[in-house]
Amino acid sequence: QLQLVESGGGLVQPGGSLRLSCAASGLPLNHYAIGWFRQAPGKEREVVSCISMSGANVDYADAVNGRFTISRDDAKSRVYLQMNSLKPEDTAVYTCAASGIGCRYEYIYWGQGTQVTVSS
Repeated sequence: QLQLVESGGGLVQPGGSLRLSCAASGLPLNHYAIGWFRQAPGKEREVVSCISMSGANVDYADAVNGRFTISRDDAKSRVYLQMNSLKPEDTAVYTCAASGIGCRYEYIYWGQGTQVTVSS
C-alpha cells in the first residue's frame, strides 16, 4: 500500500504563504497522480489541485488558480503545494490523495490531512 503523510500546515495571516508537503512511502510515487483536497467546517470536500504521474500536467480549482502551485519530486517521494496570497476562505484541512490512473479518476490512497488556518 501507499502511505501518504501531509505536513506544513499551520496558522498564517491573510496574504501569507505556506508550503504543504505530501510524503509518500510503501510504493513508487511515480506510479500515481496526486491530488490535493480540502474540507472546511460545514462544507463538502473539494479538489484543490492535481498533478499527473509524469508531472507534465497540472490542474487547479478556479478558487486557487494563480495563487497555488503544485509540484512533485519523485526522487524524494514528495508532492508539494505552494500556497501564496492566502485568504481566510482557504482555511480548511488539506489532504493529499493518490490515483493509480489519473487526476480525474478514483483516488485510492489518502493521507490524514493537515490543518491550514488563515486568520489575522
